[in-house]
Amino acid sequence: MAQPDPSDPDYIPSPYPWSRPRRASVHTLHHLLSSGCGTITGHLRCKRCDVTVEVAHDLRDKFMEVARFVAAERPRMHDRAPPVWMKPRLPTCQNCGYANAMKPVIAPKKRNINWLFLLLGQMLGCCSLAQLKYFCKHNSNHRTGAKDRVLYLTYLNLCKQLDPTGPFDR
Repeated sequence: MAQPDPSDPDYIPSPYPWSRPRRASVHTLHHLLSSGCGTITGHLRCKRCDVTVEVAHDLRDKFMEVARFVAAERPRMHDRAPPVWMKPRLPTCQNCGYANAMKPVIAPKKRNINWLFLLLGQMLGCCSLAQLKYFCKHNSNHRTGAKDRVLYLTYLNLCKQLDPTGPFDR
């Protein structure tokens, strides 16, 4: 792999081991697994009691879950994110027991968003439209339109980054 060019306007220091040194991009599944990065971590915060916990996703299992969903549902999506992506079901807080309470902690600086963690947890729908447009801008996707369309493009593009040979082309 070529060395990153710090003079490139899209260059940033990788905020996570699974991130590439370009804005809004992640390494391929093959690269991550062969380099021993099989667990992707991130933080969730309870909307009710404000406790924060670290959560780990198994990269292979969670990506296969997302990929199977995309393959099965894509013909019915019509370039729009399904409701399950728009309003993701959030985990129950283990501290207070409140259901659908654990929201992902999303970095305030868009370049530091943990895109892969959000994809694997199927919580990209928790991002604002501005955050999703940022992702699309740095991945050469059309970024105007309703949130469901921009969210759909974000899911597909992240899947394509992980598995360039998969069925994730538009």
